[in-house]
Amino acid sequence: MSQQKSKKTLTNWDLVSVNPNNKDWDWKDLFCFWGVNIQSVIGFSLITSLYLIYDLNTFIVFFGTIIGSLLVYFFSNMIGKPSQKFGLPFIVMLRSSLGISGAKYFGLLRGLVGIFMFGIQTYFLSKAFGYLIRVTIFSIQPSLLDHEILLTFFLGLNIIDWSSIVISIILQTFLFSAGMIFNKKLIQFSAVSIYLGMILFFFSVLLSDVKFTTDAFISSIKYNDFINLENLGPLATVAGTTFAYFSIIILSYGDFSRYVKNESELKKGNLSLILNLIIFSFFALFIVVGTDAFLKQNTESLSRILTNPTDIIGSLNNILVTSFVLILIIIASASTNLIANFIPSQYVMVNLAPSTLSIKKTSIIISVFGFLISIFWLTYISQIGILSFVDTFGAFFGPIFGLMVADFYFIKKGDLLNKDIYSLEINGAYFYTGGWHIKGVYSLILGFIFSSSTIWNSNLMFLQSYSWIIGAFISGFVYYLLAKK
Repeated sequence: MSQQKSKKTLTNWDLVSVNPNNKDWDWKDLFCFWGVNIQSVIGFSLITSLYLIYDLNTFIVFFGTIIGSLLVYFFSNMIGKPSQKFGLPFIVMLRSSLGISGAKYFGLLRGLVGIFMFGIQTYFLSKAFGYLIRVTIFSIQPSLLDHEILLTFFLGLNIIDWSSIVISIILQTFLFSAGMIFNKKLIQFSAVSIYLGMILFFFSVLLSDVKFTTDAFISSIKYNDFINLENLGPLATVAGTTFAYFSIIILSYGDFSRYVKNESELKKGNLSLILNLIIFSFFALFIVVGTDAFLKQNTESLSRILTNPTDIIGSLNNILVTSFVLILIIIASASTNLIANFIPSQYVMVNLAPSTLSIKKTSIIISVFGFLISIFWLTYISQIGILSFVDTFGAFFGPIFGLMVADFYFIKKGDLLNKDIYSLEINGAYFYTGGWHIKGVYSLILGFIFSSSTIWNSNLMFLQSYSWIIGAFISGFVYYLLAKK
């Protein structure tokens, strides 16, 4: 096989090393990146629930989330450095560890999970669009919502729901396929606008009655018996939950770190995750507690505290505030979908057929499958327990990480042969055995067995938050033993 043919097969402009002139991300861009990952409806609900619902000591939750974020920081530095150094995305770096064919098919697992989650996220994003459409119709003519055409359902969706899903898919496809330069601006806009929106919401709650809301916030802080050995279990649980929330981002972090200027900016930017977590937690907690305090003044209000943003705005009975928050939810949900699901899936899909696929083509493919998943989510997919299988696919992510880190730092000693990473020649460094690195595959499967056991073995489910780390350690250690000379 000729080198020319190999390049036609494995080389693609989206997969080659980033031009040094385009490596312009600094710590502030990574601050926005991590901000976007926190600023989701799930992130908001998770953080406020940890502080308020589970009756945990406030300092346990605070330090637990800090410990979890430090783990994310540590692992993100490890996986981000190779891509930053060589300017290559995750899927290309994986060729070094699993071989050119092994990377193509095992890396596809990341793409499949990304596409599936993109579809689910699109469904929930469309719900925000649907609420916004209904609020708009209600403000114009409330009786229109009772029109027969809006009460006709197909696959559990009415015409507003269908319109919302179509809008969500088209908007995301148009924005996300524009390339990384535009995506960077989109990430910056999203992070800044959400924080500005939260600040406005914060002051609207605070200034409604400064003493009342401040007292409610202070009284929500639980700090008794912080220094107690019995708190180690909850501390570990909170740390594991925090890490698990961010874990899907870590594996494909190289898709973004490849654009960072240097390693110093990478480390500072990753450290900003902790700052993001502190800022977001404060605003989210104050908003929830302050709003809840006002609602509890009304004897007809709900007895439970509301931690979901959509539930909160639904209880306020204020069309202006509702519309404002819905717009923020749309921005936050779309940008999170971009980072966590869409971009990683783009690179993985391009790697399946580099000579024919591009970012724009794969964007259409992802959007089509995402549309199908979103329209069938309510009536079919959510009813069959498929998320357990998605979690099982995700159980490969930790072992893949461990394999890549062990290979890059301990076996290859930080070296990469750029010409061979795109070569199908039999004597290429990453061709291994028919394109598969058998030692890497064996290590990966062994790590997966341990990682997935926390999902399917009821006796080990208490370790599920740490399944990613367990799989990474097992896979990396076994690979080191097999591959070292």
